[in-house]
Amino acid sequence: MNTPTRIDQVIPSIVEKDAVSNHTFTIQRVLHEMGFESEIYVDVIGPGCETRVQELPELEKFNDEKRLLIYQYSIGSRAANYFMAAKGKKIVDYHNIAPSHFFTRWLPSLAAESVLGRSQMLPLSKVSFAAVADSGYNAEELTQNGFKNVDVLPIMIDPGNLSAAPRLGLLNALSEQEGTKWLFVGQLAPHKAQHNLIKAFYCYLKAYDTQAHLYIVGREMGPLYKAALVQFVDQIGISDSVTFTGGVTSEELVAYYKGCDVFASMSEHEGFCVPLIEAMHHEIPVVAYGQAAVPETIGEAGVVLSNNDPYETAAAVHILLEDKKLREELVASGKEKAAQFEIARTEEKFKEVVKDLIETF
Repeated sequence: MNTPTRIDQVIPSIVEKDAVSNHTFTIQRVLHEMGFESEIYVDVIGPGCETRVQELPELEKFNDEKRLLIYQYSIGSRAANYFMAAKGKKIVDYHNIAPSHFFTRWLPSLAAESVLGRSQMLPLSKVSFAAVADSGYNAEELTQNGFKNVDVLPIMIDPGNLSAAPRLGLLNALSEQEGTKWLFVGQLAPHKAQHNLIKAFYCYLKAYDTQAHLYIVGREMGPLYKAALVQFVDQIGISDSVTFTGGVTSEELVAYYKGCDVFASMSEHEGFCVPLIEAMHHEIPVVAYGQAAVPETIGEAGVVLSNNDPYETAAAVHILLEDKKLREELVASGKEKAAQFEIARTEEKFKEVVKDLIETF
């Protein structure tokens, strides 16, 4: 057995407070703890990450056949070309690529990156001796596109979003607020379908609780979609009942999880969806449209809807919140489900995957 001299990662872009970026940093830390040298090579480096990673061309510095390379794959990028050209044995860690049609109208550059990303899948499969994916849904997509030796490796969730103390001022304000509080966490992006969430909330507001409030937490992916959401909320006359928070700290995020009554998602495409796990950890019941990997992520621990009809979604939230027994059962199941993704467990799974890969090195 030839043990690799180092295990490096390549990723198209890296930013703070991003699920895939956090996963990548956590992998590096675990590799260091296992005794490996490890660097992260990045094409686009976000603010605050400059001292933690290497620029993409530096990948050639340790161009050694006895190196294991991991490609964090979630969008099209020239980083894939660098990865494929570099020496060393290669594996892909796949986080899914949202289809381009979601972005064509709102962010054409991202639509192009999506098309590129999917075109790179077959070439990546030809140079990779194994692959991992953060859900069975993603793993199946890899298998269908030629990858061999595919395993499921749960994404490593930022422990700060699970264990941080809530911002007390915000939590107290939420607790004192009248009416049902809906929450969604995720980038303002077309495939997250916040527009459909707003429709469902409007129905709930009119049919069940005129004092209800919707909190949409997350930074914008691009200005056009957010502008359309804000305009939509204003046009239907509920701007006083909807808050777009933008990006928040871990302490603020935990306050929203603990201060709201239901986590509602109408997302149309998810390769996993970390906020669902965070919500269940913080004992907030979940109602979600069951597309892509969402049913797998939730399991039996939430209400999974077969369609995104706004009236049915509003009714589902109402029934869940009115039925105390059902709510308590789902909260308890959600807590158990979330425990499967505690960082200690996912780190151990990663170590097992690395050891198995080394045996075939």
